[in-house]
Amino acid sequence: MNTRSGFIALLLAAGIALSACQTPSAAPENGLAATRLESLQGFDATAPARRDLQIQRWHTAEGAQVLFVEAPELPMFDLRLTFAAGSSRDASTPGLALLTNSMLNEGIAGRDATAIAAAFEELGAQFGNGAYRDMALASLRSLSAPDKREPALALFAEVVGRPSFPPEALERIKNQVMTGFELWKQNPGKLASVELYRQLYGEHPYGHPTEGAPNVVPGIDTTQLRAFHRQAYTPGNVVIALVGDLRRAEAEAIAAKVSAALPPGPALAPLPPPGAPISSSKHIEYPSQQTHLLLAQLGIPRGHPDYPALYLGNRILGGGGFGTRLMEEVREKRGLTYGIYSGFSPMSVAGPFMVSVQTRAELADGTLALVRQLLGEFIAEGPTELELERAKRELAGSFPLSTASNADIAAQLGSIGFYGLPLTHLEDFMRDIQALSVEQVREAMARHLVLEQFVTVSAGPSVPQQPLPAPGSMPPPAPAGVRVH
Repeated sequence: MNTRSGFIALLLAAGIALSACQTPSAAPENGLAATRLESLQGFDATAPARRDLQIQRWHTAEGAQVLFVEAPELPMFDLRLTFAAGSSRDASTPGLALLTNSMLNEGIAGRDATAIAAAFEELGAQFGNGAYRDMALASLRSLSAPDKREPALALFAEVVGRPSFPPEALERIKNQVMTGFELWKQNPGKLASVELYRQLYGEHPYGHPTEGAPNVVPGIDTTQLRAFHRQAYTPGNVVIALVGDLRRAEAEAIAAKVSAALPPGPALAPLPPPGAPISSSKHIEYPSQQTHLLLAQLGIPRGHPDYPALYLGNRILGGGGFGTRLMEEVREKRGLTYGIYSGFSPMSVAGPFMVSVQTRAELADGTLALVRQLLGEFIAEGPTELELERAKRELAGSFPLSTASNADIAAQLGSIGFYGLPLTHLEDFMRDIQALSVEQVREAMARHLVLEQFVTVSAGPSVPQQPLPAPGSMPPPAPAGVRVH
C-alpha cells in the first residue's frame, strides 16, 4: 500500500482538518520522537532509513498476547488480530476457517453487513480480514482521537467477538466460494498448486486448499461456524498487535476491551509436523500453449535458526527477481519463460520450498531438466562471493520498507507474536544476514534441500517435446493465462 495516499485518503474520508482536531501530546515515555502531523503540507513521503521500534509486550487478563509500538507521528493507529484459526484448523470440514472469517463482518446484533460497513466509513475507520493456512486475521485502522477511536473499537470488538452469522449471508458467501472452485478449472497454475500441496502434505492439515473442498463447502452451516468461532477466536489463541498514536495506558485499554469481547478459551493445540513426502511427479492434462511446472519439498518452520541463511540463499537462487540464478539462466539466457521464482514459506510447522515456472508446452521437459540441474548445482556449490555481497547490499537497502508504515509494523508484530519470535527479531535477522559467509549459506541450503526428494507437478498439454534452444537464441515468451504468485 502507498503510505502517503492511504493516510491522506483516510483523513479526507473522516472529514477532518488535522491542525484543528489534534493537540500536541506530551513526549512519549519510551523516547520516540513526538513530532506530530499538523497539516497535510507537513507530510513527508520519504520513508525513514530505519525505524527504531521499541516493542512492548504483555498479556491481557484473559490471556491474549499483546505487542505494541508507540508511533505518534500520525493521529491514527493500526490494530491487527492474528488467530491460529487458518485452514489448517479445518479438521474434517475443509473451508470452515475461511467461511468463519469471511462472515465476521456480515452481521452483528441489530446490524447487517451494509450497516457495519457504513458505520466504519462514517468513523473514517477501515476493517479488514482474511484467512490463510496458518492463521486468520482481523484488522482495524482508525483515527486515535477518542471520539473516533472508541466507537470504532466498540464496533470492531462486536464484529470480531460476537458475529451473528446470518444464514442468508452464509449462502451468498458459499456461492462465491463455489464460483471460485469453477474458476480453478480455467487456471492451470491453481490446479497445479492445489495438487502440489496434496502431494507434498498428504493428509496433513496443510494438504487441503484454504478455500476448502467443493464437496464440503455447500454443507457447512451456521452452527458449525459458531462452534469454530467459540473454539478458535479466543484470547488464548490470538496475538493483538497495536501500532500508532497511543500511550501505553490507551493501548492496554484497547487490548483489554478486544480481549474481553472474545469468547473465553485457551490456545489451540500445536499442529503436528508433516511426514516426509515421497518424491513423485504428477501431470495434469490441460489444453493450453504453455505448461506450468512446480517443484517443491518440505522446508522449515518459522523461527528455525537456519532461516536467515536460507532466506539469503534463496534470494540469490530465485527469490530476488531479475539477477537471480534461475532468472538469468532460464529467462535471460534461453528465453524459456516470462518469469521463474523460488521461495521458502516457513509456517508453524515445516512449510514448503517451491520453484514455479511457466514455459512453452513443447519445451516443458527440457525446462524441468534445466531447473533441476540449476538446483543441484546451487545446493552443491552455493553462491559466489560476488552474489552473496550483492544480495546483502540489496537486502540492507530494501529491508527498511518492511516497517515503512504502521500497518507494516503491525504485520511484523503479529508474525513475531504468532511464531514465538524474540522481540529483537528484526534487528537479529539483518545482523545475522550480514554476518553470513558463502560456506554457511551453502551448508544451510544443502541441509534442507535434497534434489532427489523434490515433488513435481505440471499442468499443460501432452505434446511432442523439443530440445532446448541454445542460450541467447530465443526471446522470452509473453505470459499466457493466469500467473501464479
